[in-house]
Amino acid sequence: MPNEDRPRVEVITGVAGRRYWPAHEKLRIVEESLVPGESVSTVARRNGVAPNLLFRWRRLMAEGGAMAVGRNEPVVGASEVRKLEDRVRDLERLLGRKTMEVEILKEALAKSGVKKRTWLPPSPPKDGSR
Repeated sequence: MPNEDRPRVEVITGVAGRRYWPAHEKLRIVEESLVPGESVSTVARRNGVAPNLLFRWRRLMAEGGAMAVGRNEPVVGASEVRKLEDRVRDLERLLGRKTMEVEILKEALAKSGVKKRTWLPPSPPKDGSR
């Protein structure tokens, strides 16, 4: 028959609620969509997934591997992590220097014999004038 050469079309009816996709299923569907000759829309339709969701899973997979697909969290690249760790290290060094400065100044103040004064704002005159 000549109709056998045509691709089969599936009609999806009904509206389903949110589905939970385990990581191994996401991974399988993403790998299936990466097969040469397969379109994302076809794979998505075959597995009952919205194409935009499959595109998101593919992007997460490219950015962070299988762990990213398992969680629906933003992926931070290794270079970004290194940069943030360097920033933390620099800030810790700066904090250490400032702590030492404070200790040195406290020690100098104690040796100078100057008493610590508490500053109070001037009280208004008793007669009410300024």
